[in-house]
Amino acid sequence: MKTKHNRELTKQEEFVRAHRRHHHQVSSWRFLLFVLFLGLWETSARLNWIDSFFFSSPSRVVQCFIKQISTNHMLSHIGVTLFETLASFLLVIILSLLAATLLWHSRKLSEILEPYLVVLNSLPKSALAPLFIVWLGTGSTTIIVAGISVALFGSIISFYTGFQQVDPEKITLIYTLGGKKQDAFFKVVLPGSLPILLSTSKVNIGLALVGVIIGEFLAARRGLGYLIIYGSQVFQLDMVITGIIVLCIIALAFYKILQVMEHRIKKKFRL
Repeated sequence: MKTKHNRELTKQEEFVRAHRRHHHQVSSWRFLLFVLFLGLWETSARLNWIDSFFFSSPSRVVQCFIKQISTNHMLSHIGVTLFETLASFLLVIILSLLAATLLWHSRKLSEILEPYLVVLNSLPKSALAPLFIVWLGTGSTTIIVAGISVALFGSIISFYTGFQQVDPEKITLIYTLGGKKQDAFFKVVLPGSLPILLSTSKVNIGLALVGVIIGEFLAARRGLGYLIIYGSQVFQLDMVITGIIVLCIIALAFYKILQVMEHRIKKKFRL
């Protein structure tokens, strides 16, 4: 009996070690590809394989970033974009949950509104940004609304689809035991939809960032979107590429934070 228990522990330890080794290998390959890309980019610029004026180089990007940080311009632009993105993201999550919950509670309402949601989700959101400027003026409100518009309708559809995919037998069991529709929602539907809600949230943060940048292109005097469009207008392409790289870092940071939160929530609820 003791030998069997020891064998099970050994197999479990081997699985854990193999799992960690796999993650280390993936992380190592990611880092190696990133370093190779930077090295090839820098080498190409120094050997004039590419024109560094148009394509910049890692060293020029670092110099531009340090210069922008020293004048406090970059931190100000980053702070504005972060605030607008987080505000858009949180509002998208709240509005999507409320709308999807309402659609789940009323099947007739969901059948009426479903084609409208699909059409609104398929609209090119960049075409709506000029209207937001006319309606709301320039400023953070317009940019936050632009960020919301990019992610909202797709998020509602995803949340509602997640609610619909919950095991109907569990809902029937709640009704059999005398529960009401709200009991079924909070005890079965919402917990059962957590994986889809979390995965959709990881997509939403990226979409909110895209919407915010679109808004900053058109209606801002601060933010990374404004910095990028200003740099292109005055032909400071180092500034443009620096702004793009900072956006990539922000998007990666948001994704990693939500990934950690997703892992902890799944571990807590054993999903």
